[in-house]
Amino acid sequence: QVQLAESGGGLVQAGGSLRLSCAASGRTFRSYVMGWFRQAPGKEREFVAAIRWSDGTTYYADSVKGRFTISRDNAKNTVYLQMNSLKPEDTAVYYCAAGVVQFEVVAQEEYDYWGQGTQVTVSS
Repeated sequence: QVQLAESGGGLVQAGGSLRLSCAASGRTFRSYVMGWFRQAPGKEREFVAAIRWSDGTTYYADSVKGRFTISRDNAKNTVYLQMNSLKPEDTAVYYCAAGVVQFEVVAQEEYDYWGQGTQVTVSS
């Protein structure tokens, strides 16, 4: 049974940092893309960042480029999202996802597995 378990969310002041973790289990993810998405209150879920497990290629939404860094730890089967210079508009539930992405890493329908989400709140 595939499981993606997010952790690391919380409350932080604007300008602060958080690191989210996504522990993956239940299958081999070496051919997968691991993504982070977020959903703010009243808004649709949106792409944040992704990484190809096989070669470490990374992708970022323009809104987080230069502030967020996605990485992976093969030994721990874990993907991280380091979030720096956080802004109030980064407030959202952050979801980890995994999929054999064939076309667009930003497209939610490309991902087969999803975590339960972790809340990130940035105060001004």
